[in-house]
Amino acid sequence: MNRAAGGASYLAERLRQRQTGRAILRLPKTAPKGDDPCVRQCGIRENVGLVTPLKSNPQTASTHFNTANVLFELQRYEEALASYDRALALQPDFAQALSNRGNVLFELQRYEEALASYDGALALQPDFAQALSNRGNVLFELKRYEEALTSCDRAVAIQPDFAQALSNRGNILFKLKRYEEALASYDRAVAIQPDFAQALSNRGNILFKLKRYEEALASYDRAVAIQPDFAEAHHGRGTVLSTFEFKRYEEALASYDRALAIRPDFAEAHHGRGTVLRTFGQIEEARALIEKAVELAPRRVEFVSSLAESKRFVDGDPHLTLIEALARDMGSLPEEDQMHLHFALGKVYADLGQHERSFFHLIKGNALKRKQIVYDEAAALAQLERMREVFTAEALRQGRCCGDPSAMPVFIIGMPRSGSTLVEQILATHPKIYGAGELDDFQAVVTSLRGLNRARTGLGVEELRWISTRYLERVRAIAPAAERITDKMLGNFRYVGLINLVLPNARIIHIRRDPIDTCLSCFSILFTHDQLFTYNLAELGRYYRAYSVLMEHWREALPFEQMLEVQYEELVANFEPLARRIVAHCGLEWDDACLEFHKTRRPIWTASVDQVRRTIYRSSVGRWRPHEGMLRPLSEALKPRKLPIAH
Repeated sequence: MNRAAGGASYLAERLRQRQTGRAILRLPKTAPKGDDPCVRQCGIRENVGLVTPLKSNPQTASTHFNTANVLFELQRYEEALASYDRALALQPDFAQALSNRGNVLFELQRYEEALASYDGALALQPDFAQALSNRGNVLFELKRYEEALTSCDRAVAIQPDFAQALSNRGNILFKLKRYEEALASYDRAVAIQPDFAQALSNRGNILFKLKRYEEALASYDRAVAIQPDFAEAHHGRGTVLSTFEFKRYEEALASYDRALAIRPDFAEAHHGRGTVLRTFGQIEEARALIEKAVELAPRRVEFVSSLAESKRFVDGDPHLTLIEALARDMGSLPEEDQMHLHFALGKVYADLGQHERSFFHLIKGNALKRKQIVYDEAAALAQLERMREVFTAEALRQGRCCGDPSAMPVFIIGMPRSGSTLVEQILATHPKIYGAGELDDFQAVVTSLRGLNRARTGLGVEELRWISTRYLERVRAIAPAAERITDKMLGNFRYVGLINLVLPNARIIHIRRDPIDTCLSCFSILFTHDQLFTYNLAELGRYYRAYSVLMEHWREALPFEQMLEVQYEELVANFEPLARRIVAHCGLEWDDACLEFHKTRRPIWTASVDQVRRTIYRSSVGRWRPHEGMLRPLSEALKPRKLPIAH
């Protein structure tokens, strides 16, 4: 969500409304424009859409300047520009006219000319804070972010209580990914001007980026309370409310609807609404909304990427031309957009059966993502090895009587892209089971106990009971009436030994799939929540191998009845018997509704959101074969070998 970065042109509108000393005279909406005192002061009249100077008023620079100001308010930018030019022809050293002329050129998206106009104003009046702030906006649009920041910093140094400049400065810092500094800048703006709706909305954007969702929602709420017709803030509310942390999907849709009622051409709101509907399986309606977003903003790679994910491409697809045109212009895109576009092209060409082209783009996209993340492979693999050393079969036998007897939790574990969403969807269709999705609660509880995240030995009974109590409290709150609640945080495979100790009656389902198919599928996805080990084929292979070794250990160490292992290929080939076995493992009677899992309308946020809305299919089995010659780094890494361990 990059709303702060996209808000500069809207900020120009707010500048006209908020800034003092700007000499833009507003036309009150409650009075007829022709009778407005501002119109009389400017010496103009409006007649059938035509603004003309009053004959009694002399043709001075000030007259043309004021005429231009009103034309600017009426959004008649070409006429306003002509009037500013006439004023400057009569008075070339008119700094305010040069600055306001820059505002017009900004609205006309003639950014280089706008910059020259602001520079002219500043040459005449170096301490002109408004011109410096507006100059920062233009430099922002020109993607000259460091210069833009310098310009806004100068404006604030001259006028420390200049709320608009502080807000603009926050936008630039957001783009530079200096999030804490951006938040501080917005906070200063709001402290100076508490009713500054744009700064509050942009502050919400930063808080969202920092995953401080409650605070982000409060900031958006303040913005819309001040300015009810603020489409961007309504969109921000929708984005927060639709997160997995809030799950207030109906309210999110209402916020997106409100944004679209205010601005029907608001591409971001179309995309946001489509994304929510897609998670509920309303695939066709969602796709139409995403296509509308692409139509309105064809160069927004985020939207194009969503479109690629939301449908299967065939030869002659009308959107293929658009995506390939973006690809030809790849070098002009920011690196983040290049990364998303490469993953989208990987998906599109895979759909079209062009496997070499698909894999080329996957290699490029993954390489760009790998540059962005910090992944300590040695530490990650050492953690998996340490779990085997700490939670031995003997340790599990001795400590198993200490946990909570609840049979409510069902842990679904394994590698990403292994078929886990299908397993959870089968269970979530059962009337007595609530599918909670990927919960971070177990790890959160574990890491909150000092030292436990390092898998130390010697946990006492009180500590084990504390973990089980805290976890059950958090999960029961999600669906208090459910007999079983699934937790599909796949990475909990690391904690199987501890789960056995603290919840000995909890059921564990390990879903596994062909290793190369699993890894190739991981490599094809730009995960919303980073799986740090998936963006390099060799690293991915080594992690899979370490995971496999740990699962062999749990298989030997755990009581037979606690963990059920499901092979994805067997599940899709022999669906009903295995589905019945999965439900029986959870201690429940079979329900025929589970056979129609694809009809269940529940929010699904994983990359399998579209697949589980379909009946069972087998086309994903053996997916790796067309790529066999390109997967050597992966196949080599998957071979058994001594794992690198950090010391």
